[in-house]
Amino acid sequence: MDFTPHLAQIRSNNSAVFELTRGLSTVLCLGSRALISMSLGWQGEAVWLRGACTTETEGLALVERLQPHFLYVSDQLEEGCGVNLVIQVKRRFPSVRTLLLVTRPDRTARLRAAIQAGCDGVMLEARMGLGTGVAAIRCVCGGGIYIDRTLIENFRTLQADPIPTGFEPLSSRETEVLSGIVRGDTNQEIATHLQVSLETVKSHSRQVLRKLQARDRTHAAVTGLRLGLVDWPDP
Repeated sequence: MDFTPHLAQIRSNNSAVFELTRGLSTVLCLGSRALISMSLGWQGEAVWLRGACTTETEGLALVERLQPHFLYVSDQLEEGCGVNLVIQVKRRFPSVRTLLLVTRPDRTARLRAAIQAGCDGVMLEARMGLGTGVAAIRCVCGGGIYIDRTLIENFRTLQADPIPTGFEPLSSRETEVLSGIVRGDTNQEIATHLQVSLETVKSHSRQVLRKLQARDRTHAAVTGLRLGLVDWPDP
């Protein structure tokens, strides 16, 4: 693909990514050393970038030592597996926001395992450069779940897990609130969208977490998607 006509847009997208991640400490774990080097050059001195590596073991060690806000990881690494890294990080450090760059979209089962573990975003390398990265980072940084459009149909072919015994059904309003959580909306944005008070949304949010036995909003979003209670968000 000839990207020459899109260079201005790509520069604008890079600036938008820089602004979205400003103040958010970040660790890169990528199989491509060239991509790491280019990431440093996009905006001069990338003060938000706390660490970078190319292997699963190094990635986990950096997250443990630096406790970043954000982990950007590719599925293919020089050693180890990016999906496994995401699973380990979300198990040990659930507050770290994770965005997985996929070079092999055929590994549906492993990608679904990463999402079930709490991975906050999955995007395809083949769709980088024309706004996908900005959309993914905006959604993930806002607390939402981002799944690249071309992967959604693959995930939809996998039946949702059965709802475990003991789970209370969500009301229609609670389901709407859960959909907002999945999109990454704040409580105030959900309240505005549903035309209800902020306190009402907070109350519904607490009920959603309780009924889904979720430890936080991200866990509730992943559980809701896994059980088929809400649809995948539209990128």
